[in-house]
Amino acid sequence: MMSIVEFLFNPWVRGILGLALIGIIFFSAVITVWLERKFGADIQSRIGPNRVGGRFGLLQLIADAIKLFTKEDLIPAKADKLLFVMAPIVILGSAFMMIVAIPFGAIVIGDNSYPIAATEFDISVLYLEAVSALSVLGIFMAAYGSNNKYSMLAAFRNIARMIGYEVPLGISIIGIAVMVQSLNIVEIAQAQSPLWFIFVQPIGFAVFFISILADMGRLPFDQNEAEEELVAGWGTEYTGMRWGLGLFAEYIHMILGSCLMVLLYFGGWNLPKFITDIYVIGMFAPIYWFIAKVVVVVMTIIMIRWALPRFRIDQVVDLGWKVLFPLSVLNLLWAVALGLFFGA
Repeated sequence: MMSIVEFLFNPWVRGILGLALIGIIFFSAVITVWLERKFGADIQSRIGPNRVGGRFGLLQLIADAIKLFTKEDLIPAKADKLLFVMAPIVILGSAFMMIVAIPFGAIVIGDNSYPIAATEFDISVLYLEAVSALSVLGIFMAAYGSNNKYSMLAAFRNIARMIGYEVPLGISIIGIAVMVQSLNIVEIAQAQSPLWFIFVQPIGFAVFFISILADMGRLPFDQNEAEEELVAGWGTEYTGMRWGLGLFAEYIHMILGSCLMVLLYFGGWNLPKFITDIYVIGMFAPIYWFIAKVVVVVMTIIMIRWALPRFRIDQVVDLGWKVLFPLSVLNLLWAVALGLFFGA
């Protein structure tokens, strides 16, 4: 008879879990669109969606989906059609590839913890950083394929920002890996019981948080769209569902970036043993605890968007190279010192 461990690690079960997680995250991105509209309206003391679906405007999401699916799909006459068509797929594919390696909580049975992840491997942190950067390639494909000067300006801004922020982002992640002596995201999350890494590496967290905001393209780092300056940035020539795929990819990246932040700095799904020992409730409590943390991080990111103005591109580059990069190196030295002290 198959044990529960063999069942959970069965390739077919993992595959079905991966497909289910993709569906859940896609649905969560749709909900996050509504949440941002309502929360942003509250922050700026204005009215959010309320015309379709009653006071809370819940049916506005369905109305928007119908609108995107039924809009005419236009391709510019002088566009590179292959790049133009493939770009939104690459951008969204980058997000889906991240879902494969992120554990979304865990099920606790007795003294054993089983992460809710489609797969688990030793270099999952490096994998996540690598595949998240593929969205930059998709944005460049969209800009070049559109044959539009505003789109190209957005792509060049995006590349400049990526180079300046991927470096401190990677170094801050290395600081965590050095201290834990592992690149496995599951082991990093499990190592934060009972002390979260935000208290151990506060400088590293600050660098990571700002860098991940830039990596998501969220305000104040949305220079790749910049509606007031570049019409709609890389998506200027896109219509209908092709534009919608790019929009959903942005929100999926925000959710996954928030998950990564919780796993690296906020203790992941770890709970005290007296809670997980509670029959049935304790078994699934780590999942709810993980989701609650992710929601708080997402709400914080949304609040920053509606509270801060966009930075100029020169300010963005200066912040990345002149502030975050030195701080990330300083944090790495601190992490090495901690690793040597506690490792010994």
